[in-house]
Amino acid sequence: MTASVSKRRANRNAAGRMPDRRWLRPTPAAWPLAGISVLVMWLAAGSAAADVYKYRDAQGVVHLTNVPQQSADEPYALWRKSEATKPKGWQDGYRVMPRLVHDRFVEPVNRFAGLYGVDPTLIRAVIHAESAFRPEVVSPKGAGGLMQLMPGTAARFDVVDRFDPEDNIAGGVAYLALLLEMFQGDRELAVAAYNAGENAVKRYGGIPPYEETRTYVKRVMQLQAAYAGAG
Repeated sequence: MTASVSKRRANRNAAGRMPDRRWLRPTPAAWPLAGISVLVMWLAAGSAAADVYKYRDAQGVVHLTNVPQQSADEPYALWRKSEATKPKGWQDGYRVMPRLVHDRFVEPVNRFAGLYGVDPTLIRAVIHAESAFRPEVVSPKGAGGLMQLMPGTAARFDVVDRFDPEDNIAGGVAYLALLLEMFQGDRELAVAAYNAGENAVKRYGGIPPYEETRTYVKRVMQLQAAYAGAG
């Protein structure tokens, strides 16, 4: 496709999209824990379903929670990153959610796929690899939302709220469309650029020799084939 980014923006605005805010953020209860024995038991139980924060009080007691209430008296800091919230090409989406996801964000994925001319199975594969379909995910580097947009990328494609699924998908698909155009429809190069940046792909003349990027490209291609095969 040869439309400019500005034309894509105009087309997207003309589509009259309204943010779909029907999805629900998880609201798990906090679980302050104290004592080494409790901590060991808790970890042994495999409780890695959420990011874990901790602080040590004046008496030396360690407090852990997945819902930190930041204050001067309780300065929680991130202690353990959840297996479910370590996104961005580290196989997490595939490992945490190996089953295909067909019933989430169907309407915006299909709508923006049609608007930008991007295969919807590729979009679902990228969302799966990036965030495992979790709209609230933030990477250590600051990428956020379903398609893990960095703030600069979000601004580039007029994304106001990276954590709004529709806004995030709109920006992510617009970026994929641009990359597919840039690399003449080569999906692997476009996906590599989505992960490592378009300049890195141009600099190396192909998929950059980064372990994360090579793993990411392989994973997205596997996922797209699975989504396409599932019909």
